Amino acid sequence: MRAVSFTPETVPGPDAPLRAALRYGLIGLGVLVVVAVAIASLVAGLPGLWGALLGAAIGGGFILTTVVSVLLGAKLPPSTAGMVMLVSWVGKLLVVLVVVGVLNQFDFYSRPALFFTVVGALLIVLGAETYGVVSHKVPYVTTRAGDGETASEQE
Repeated sequence: MRAVSFTPETVPGPDAPLRAALRYGLIGLGVLVVVAVAIASLVAGLPGLWGALLGAAIGGGFILTTVVSVLLGAKLPPSTAGMVMLVSWVGKLLVVLVVVGVLNQFDFYSRPALFFTVVGALLIVLGAETYGVVSHKVPYVTTRAGDGETASEQE
């Protein structure tokens, strides 16, 4: 087996896949906003524009909040990181319910444009984040030591 050496600049950090997921998710959301606004504006006019913008904000914000909360909780102890994930999930669910409840009173936006853009944001941003995590290579190390031997005992 051949030894491979890395310089500190070339070794990605442990949160590199999550940062890539966030980057790809934001790019996917940006593309969705442009496409959804163009299509919804052509189909429904100004209400379509508002529906597409609101749908992208609701759907994209809901999904991207998960990656951000995982990035923020990554360096915390596992129990605290779990609490951060739980609080962020409940918080974003409450925010979406309140926003949708408030928007339900108004009619300045196209409801079909909102619906299709939210669904598109969920699918596209999740797909982009998955691609970012799966395609990112992170080095790992295996030792020749048995379960009872540490790396320092090998040398």
